[in-house]
Amino acid sequence: MSLIEEIRQAVIEGQAKAVVPKVEQALAEGVPADEILQKGLIDAMAEVGRLFEEGEYFVPEMLIAARAMSAALELLKPHLVEKGVEPLGRVAIGTVKGDLHDIGKSLVAMMLEGAGFEIVNLGVDVAPEKFVDEAKKGAQIVAMSALLTTTMPNMKNTIQALKEAGVRDKVKVMIGGAPVTQAYADEIGADGYSPDASSAVRKAKELLGV
Repeated sequence: MSLIEEIRQAVIEGQAKAVVPKVEQALAEGVPADEILQKGLIDAMAEVGRLFEEGEYFVPEMLIAARAMSAALELLKPHLVEKGVEPLGRVAIGTVKGDLHDIGKSLVAMMLEGAGFEIVNLGVDVAPEKFVDEAKKGAQIVAMSALLTTTMPNMKNTIQALKEAGVRDKVKVMIGGAPVTQAYADEIGADGYSPDASSAVRKAKELLGV
């Protein structure tokens, strides 16, 4: 098994402690950082997404795989910047105002990062103005999560704030979370909805045409 294949396998199996030295070894041996990213990390997370959709992996497995990927990516980032590797797009992601749920949103953020997007993780309880600020700074996607029906209206409020700031046409808006549906996305004028982290990656790529 090649070193790249070992990195890929370690990510799929969520072995963060194993993947870091393997990435260090690959870099030391002169393997290009973008090749490690594409064939080691992005391919691995695509496989994790497939396993999730086929019911072989569940949220805990996805989370540990995503954490292993994040640990490897931290090592690669300086090398990718040096080589001028461009991300697929920039995503500002957060749980809407009044909502403190973090796990689902963080998993989506990690899966998107693993697919090659640049992520601005705004955390939880994010006011509409913060999303607007990131849209002004060049985020191409605003991704919002809500886990409570009582906080879902803040998705609509954020879209309204983007309109009022004159930046709604500059960004794509994605929403998700347990009580959120495609019908609600249509109702509030969001550009996309995804029920889980794996489909969120596909939706983000579709929205940006990448």
